[in-house]
Amino acid sequence: MRNFFYRVSSALARFMYGRNGSDQLNMALLAVYLIIWVIQIIFGRIYAVRMVLEALSLVLVAVVLFRAFSKNLSKRRAENAKFLNWWYPVKNRVSGAQQRRLDKEHKYFTCKNCKTICRVPAGKGKIEITCPKCGEKIIGKS
Repeated sequence: MRNFFYRVSSALARFMYGRNGSDQLNMALLAVYLIIWVIQIIFGRIYAVRMVLEALSLVLVAVVLFRAFSKNLSKRRAENAKFLNWWYPVKNRVSGAQQRRLDKEHKYFTCKNCKTICRVPAGKGKIEITCPKCGEKIIGKS
């Protein structure tokens, strides 16, 4: 029995050789598929909504399978890089916001001119901050 599973895994590895497989974009598309699936379960009684969500689900699955089994590695890597160039700033912004919310020792101000986030110690009263990037003055209570 062990030999059978070894042969199957070896055959699968040989089949996937030179193919894209799974990357971050495929994982994101699968997450979107799961979200659509949950929405479809919730709103499945409405016929028009169900049909649209089913069509969208099928398209997503087709795209994921196409990308996973594609042998055009340069194109799939370029797509993934484009996605990551969009995703990492969003991810960093969200994780930075979470860290700022948890930080009780500092107060954060955003420069209205250049959108730089400035950190100052909390509990100092009304202060005037000079943006280190553009020199704009920010007045606020820390």
